[in-house]
Amino acid sequence: MEPHRDDVVSTRPTKVYSDDQLAIEIPETAHQISSDSWFQVGFVLTTGINSAYVLGYSGAVMVPLGWVGGVVGLILATAISLYANALIAELHEFGGKRHIRYRDLAGFIYGPKAYSLTWVLQYVNLFMINVGYVILAGQSLKAIYVLFRDDNAMKLPYFIAIAGFVCGLFAICIPHLSALRIWLGFSTFFSLVYIVIAFALSLRDGVRAPPRDYDIPGSDISRVFTTIGASASLVFAFNTGMLPEIQATVKQPVVGNMMKALYFQFTVGVLPLYAVAFMGYWAYGNDASAYLLSSVSGPVWVKTFANISAFLQTVIALHIFASPMYEYLDTKYGIKGSALAVKNLSFRIMVRGGYLVVTTLLAAALPFIGDFMSLTGAISTFPLTFILANHMYLVAKRNKLTSLQKLWHWINVIFFGVMSVTAAVAALRLIAVDSKNYSIFADI
Repeated sequence: MEPHRDDVVSTRPTKVYSDDQLAIEIPETAHQISSDSWFQVGFVLTTGINSAYVLGYSGAVMVPLGWVGGVVGLILATAISLYANALIAELHEFGGKRHIRYRDLAGFIYGPKAYSLTWVLQYVNLFMINVGYVILAGQSLKAIYVLFRDDNAMKLPYFIAIAGFVCGLFAICIPHLSALRIWLGFSTFFSLVYIVIAFALSLRDGVRAPPRDYDIPGSDISRVFTTIGASASLVFAFNTGMLPEIQATVKQPVVGNMMKALYFQFTVGVLPLYAVAFMGYWAYGNDASAYLLSSVSGPVWVKTFANISAFLQTVIALHIFASPMYEYLDTKYGIKGSALAVKNLSFRIMVRGGYLVVTTLLAAALPFIGDFMSLTGAISTFPLTFILANHMYLVAKRNKLTSLQKLWHWINVIFFGVMSVTAAVAALRLIAVDSKNYSIFADI
């Protein structure tokens, strides 16, 4: 083993490249670790990929890619996402220490600069995901409103503000990720409700509708950009960008149990996503909207139930993706003990409330959900989940890999690096185009 250096911070150990140590060091954290079964962790992961975002994949993924590109793309994205997440999961106890944060793992392998860069990338990723969740929650509330009143008195930004307030209340009441427990059951129920209803009503509409147009829309140039943007949405669909934080909650053996959770996520867990994405595109073709429940027709009470479920599930899902930020702040400022203690409660009100105020403000100002999916996938999901995962594994296991295996990882690093740059350009172009078509705080 190479000699150790001094620790960079108290939660980041020395830079080593061996995983032969038997004693596993656990870093300090204010949140619970090693408390959840692989099945509960599997539901956390499945909650993330079957959030209300699935209601947008017919429009955001299938329309720009068409039948062949969309189906093949989703299947390939599933396979490569499982592979990349498995690489990260295998490094969780690398070097004799549990890496319960993504930045800890990167800093352990590369050093302090990578620690800081990964911290920024991850938190930008999670922040943008949460912006999208607040937009989705606002869209679901607006969809309920227009079912009963079509006076256009309430605009989308108003509903986004209401959604942000409810998300803030939930964040204050749930102290950490493991405390979700029963809420994961509710989340699964809510997901099944809106997915089954969206699937059934789309099927009914598709059977009754005339032939649909499945040709990829737009000019040749716009098709190139929308296709690249959709590829970023594909990887966004299956990846959390916070796997080490989720893996930190699983019981020993952490690698074996995490792999069980990942297999659950990428087999049983992806089926609802496939079903609603394909059915929505089949039923409406190029007219599939960015929020599928806005396209379906059916009984008012059924659509209301689906939209309420989508709203409530989004509130729970947002909390999952905001939890790394909460854990960082709780640990930094020593927030431990009873969740109802005055100090702890007031801290959550001020800090988590402030975080969600900023999130909600951006969501209301730029409510372009498809664009946010593409940009998030480009600037953070590609680097975190694919580029960094392959290169960290290459560095950590370099003495155990064959030349062919090393070449394979380098090909992945280069390919996804190029995809990240091109997808970011495409996503920024989409946002620029939409910003010209809509004003700030648009009602779309």
